[in-house]
Amino acid sequence: MATLKQIENILKELLQPELFSDYCPNGLQVEGKSDINRLITGVTACQALIDQAVEKKADAILVHHGYFWKGEDPCLTGIKRKRIATLLENNISLLAYHLPLDAHPDLGNNACVGNLLAKAMSFEKIVPGDVSQLVWQARLKNPVTSKQFRQHLADALGHQSLSCVLHIAGGEGAGAIQNLAWCTGAAQGYIDQAVDMGVDAYISGEVSEQTVHIARERGVHYFAAGHHATERYGVQALGKHLAKTLSIEHEFIDIDNPV
Repeated sequence: MATLKQIENILKELLQPELFSDYCPNGLQVEGKSDINRLITGVTACQALIDQAVEKKADAILVHHGYFWKGEDPCLTGIKRKRIATLLENNISLLAYHLPLDAHPDLGNNACVGNLLAKAMSFEKIVPGDVSQLVWQARLKNPVTSKQFRQHLADALGHQSLSCVLHIAGGEGAGAIQNLAWCTGAAQGYIDQAVDMGVDAYISGEVSEQTVHIARERGVHYFAAGHHATERYGVQALGKHLAKTLSIEHEFIDIDNPV
């Protein structure tokens, strides 16, 4: 068994949230019991995840997407009231880490996705991002076509990506990919930054309407691999790390989300 304060301290030291200018508070968002024996991890603190945590008698929930985002209505009404009420009624703590979990060099979403891609495609070199540069880069040992790359990506993440390769003469099968960059989640806005790195392909989780035009006009392969699909891994790695360090129970619950 561990204490909530122990978990907070480990996560603060490990993820260094103070280094990030984020869209939400990182750390303990809802306080529950002080003693923690069973930890549930998930991508988003939705009602379905909370309900399963209650059913499994969890003491704390650790997620990537928590509450209290900048610009949202602060009032505790509707689904927000129900979610927080369920946590409080069952004395379950909620901890959430957003950008710090994307950026961690070993346990972060970008690092974990990079490891999965490396297994699927064999990297020759990998260049991690940092706090100010979340985009990671890698070079494949052998170039692949966009069609092959898309299949490798689907195999690695268990999710079929949307791809934009219409700028390449010859369509899906044409245009070699050897240098790539990626950033998980809603990172489609980094596409220009990625192209400036000189890559052949860029992967993010989400896609916007303008992303397709940018990819076509700048001559780069683009793959939207899914926001949820690309951000399932960091929180699992973090939960396993806590379980091993503190000898507590841990279970990852994947609430399906096709986006």
